[in-house]
Amino acid sequence: MTKPEMPKSVLFVCNMNQIRSPMAEFLTQHLFKDKIYAQSAGIYAGDEDGFMQAIMSERGIDASSHEPETLEQLEDSFVDLVITLTSQAHEGTVDFFKDQPVEIEFWETENPSIAVGRREDVLAAYRKTRVQLEQRIRARFGSS
Repeated sequence: MTKPEMPKSVLFVCNMNQIRSPMAEFLTQHLFKDKIYAQSAGIYAGDEDGFMQAIMSERGIDASSHEPETLEQLEDSFVDLVITLTSQAHEGTVDFFKDQPVEIEFWETENPSIAVGRREDVLAAYRKTRVQLEQRIRARFGSS
C-alpha cells in the first residue's frame, strides 16, 4: 500500500479547539515547518488550556499564541486535507465541508482533559495524547 500524498495544507478539528487539534497543529508546524501549512479549529467555542501549552513547551514548542476558534471563524477553510480527532467533530466537519472537494480523515484521539488526580497524573494524560498525535502525524506525513 502506498503512502498518501503529502498535503500542502491540513486542518485539524476537534470538539473545542483547546487541546487535541492545537496539539496536532503545533506538532505539524514543528515537524514540517515550510512543507505543510497547518491550522486547527473546533466545532464549538473553547477556552485556552494551560496544560496543553505546558506539555507542548516540553517539546520546545511555544503554543501560548493559540486562541481557540470554530470552523466558522477560520479565515481560510480551503485546505487539502482535514483530519478530525473525535467522532462528534467528524460529523460536524463532514457537514461543514459538504460543498467542498476536500479529503477528510478521522483519527480517534483520546481526550486528556478527562484525567483526574494529581497535576502530574493530568500532565501524563496530556503527554500520552501528544505522543499519540505525533506518531500519527509522522506515520501519515513521513519524516520531516
